[in-house]
Amino acid sequence: MATGLAQPVGFTFGPGPTLWYVEKATGEVRVVDLPAGRDRLFYRVPHVEAAGERGLLGVALHPDYPARPFVYVYATRRVGGELRNQLLRIREEDGVGTRRRVLLSSPVGSATNHNGGRILFGPDGMLYLVIGDGADPSNAQDLADPRGKVLRIAPDGAVPSDNPTGTAVYAYGLRNSFGFAFDPRTERLWLTDNGPACNDELNRIRAGRNYGWGPSATCEGRAPRNTNRDGPDPVLPELYLPDAVGITGVAFCEGCGLGRRSEGRLFFSAVTDGLLRRVALDERRAAVRASRVVYRHDRGIISIEVGPRGRLYFSDMSGIYRLVRSDAVARTGPRMQAGRWR
Repeated sequence: MATGLAQPVGFTFGPGPTLWYVEKATGEVRVVDLPAGRDRLFYRVPHVEAAGERGLLGVALHPDYPARPFVYVYATRRVGGELRNQLLRIREEDGVGTRRRVLLSSPVGSATNHNGGRILFGPDGMLYLVIGDGADPSNAQDLADPRGKVLRIAPDGAVPSDNPTGTAVYAYGLRNSFGFAFDPRTERLWLTDNGPACNDELNRIRAGRNYGWGPSATCEGRAPRNTNRDGPDPVLPELYLPDAVGITGVAFCEGCGLGRRSEGRLFFSAVTDGLLRRVALDERRAAVRASRVVYRHDRGIISIEVGPRGRLYFSDMSGIYRLVRSDAVARTGPRMQAGRWR
């Protein structure tokens, strides 16, 4: 779709069709008119701190956009001399962002990694976001700390009355997640989580449950239990990769145009090896039946999203791409041209 971009680590799609993406270090939220190929600045988030895994990391549109003209972004920012991971709501007026409001603000430690940043509205109309443990495993088991958690809030920032913990915390015991997605057939939430030197995970998230990351985790012994044993009644992953690959985005194929074998499958990516893996679920769509590598990118993959007509798109640190079948490429040739939207 385009290359030559400045770290488009998070993106989403809106009506029009339009593509919205954020640039990790510049703080820019940008909008692309896909039919016309026009790329414009929507809003620049001030005071973004982009060292390591910090920065402007996620973007989502209100489910009723543009009737409810709200754009949500997740950013690491310096506020009053202090670093915070913040969920911001920006109102669109006449095509540009205005009236920035902070809906959630989380502490940031001295480490520059494990900040999370994925945000997504669920089928229930609530906004889900994930914050990493801040490179301190004890945060993941502390229910008073938002780090190492999946959070669930209303579009106005309020805590829903049916949250399992009575707070914004929806699930806990996570280390460093970059991706999650809802299964369109069951509405179950699936999430990727990075292990330390081992055991990158694919988890099915249940409300209120503990996913076992904490201070006693180690890569010694038999996997995957050694990184999922802290706290009460830890849930084990549905799939784990013994070697850490930097697992990142996840999305589901539902009419994605990749052939019969891909229909209903889950796809997830990695930043270290650049591989895209396809996962078949069992008949109940509650567990993993099989997985295989289906694509190798020449750079690390950061995010995966479902776009217009159900097609799958992904980003690396300099571009956004559409996933197509190899026979389609053979018939039509590559559609990517550096520096331009196609």
